[in-house]
Amino acid sequence: MIHSLWSDFLNSQWHDWRGSGRSEDRLLLPTWQTRYLDTYGLSAPVPAHEEDILMLQHFRTQLHHIALRLSQGGSLTEENLDLLNKVLAQGDNTRRLLRDADGLRLASLPNRSDWQQVMAEIATDFARNIIEGASDRIRICDNPDCLWVFYDDTRNRTKRYCDDKMCGNLMKVRRFRAKKKVEQARD
Repeated sequence: MIHSLWSDFLNSQWHDWRGSGRSEDRLLLPTWQTRYLDTYGLSAPVPAHEEDILMLQHFRTQLHHIALRLSQGGSLTEENLDLLNKVLAQGDNTRRLLRDADGLRLASLPNRSDWQQVMAEIATDFARNIIEGASDRIRICDNPDCLWVFYDDTRNRTKRYCDDKMCGNLMKVRRFRAKKKVEQARD
């Protein structure tokens, strides 16, 4: 599965894909916050303040609604654009020319180290995904217990599960057992 700044943020609301009904808001966990920031080269105070958590949760809910809309073949509404632009405006970046092993590259580096800046980076990554024409590859896992948001990287764009080995196999077993139960009921 392809991980990205925006999809890992959306999936911070974890649900047990096996169907136990357990869930966990990983935004509340300082260990998750640290790992997330480190993974994407961002910085903000950890643990996040309560106001920041509420702001992030609200943004996650709104972004999830947009991802769901796109996964169902919809497009961005004016309200969606307004939300993304509002969050993007909260960011403060400087452009820098950097040299690395591949040569020169232009980088956009955050000037601030707070959760509003992190949200702006998430919105930027999400918007970049849409601009590059990949919004039709945003999916919600077909496992009703999982509902993980993921990017469909298959050639024919038919991926139904966030992970074929976990959710895919689980759903295959569930369908098989349901079919056997129906067959046994008929006999």
